[in-house]
Amino acid sequence: MEAKAYLKYLRISPRKVKIVLDLIRGKDADVAMAILKNTPKAASPEIAKLLKSAMANGEHNFGMDPAKFYVSECFVCPGPTLKRFQARAKGSGDRILKRTSHVTLAVSEREDKERA
Repeated sequence: MEAKAYLKYLRISPRKVKIVLDLIRGKDADVAMAILKNTPKAASPEIAKLLKSAMANGEHNFGMDPAKFYVSECFVCPGPTLKRFQARAKGSGDRILKRTSHVTLAVSEREDKERA
């Protein structure tokens, strides 16, 4: 059984979010939270908040033991892209793409008592 949490329309590009998610995939929840608090990336506070939400969902909705939580699944999908223009020379313009992300994070209980 796993508890999930979703973060939609995050205004950070999926490529940047994926770097942070790769750091915590498969880690225990408390270790993952420590990694997120000490990672100087813009996505770190948002993903830490999402991890807290997934942990609360597991504890409240499924009665899971928070001491055994680990990040079982985490991935990012691209959301809608905001298209903007920036003025350039000779009256022309360049397209600026402001990308968004949809993040999914799931926590599960570890089967064995030992921590991996």
